[in-house]
Amino acid sequence: MGRKKRYLTATMPDGYVKTIGPTADAFTHYWRIVAELENGRTEVFWGHSRSLAEAKKKRAAAEDGARMRGWKSYAFEIAELVETPAKG
Repeated sequence: MGRKKRYLTATMPDGYVKTIGPTADAFTHYWRIVAELENGRTEVFWGHSRSLAEAKKKRAAAEDGARMRGWKSYAFEIAELVETPAKG
């Protein structure tokens, strides 16, 4: 019938772990933009994609966001999603 639902987990370079699911979608990568605002606050934008190439396209969005919103700086990161067992 339908595809099996599963959990997908990404571990970022700083140790942050993001799990999505349950999902039947074929996501392969998680991306994150951590933006430092002029007032010293931080905003985080994230999402998942169906390929590394699709995730890399978000870098242009980060550059646009930095320009349009006046971010002091930002980090753009991509991590591979791996299937993890359901909790519980």
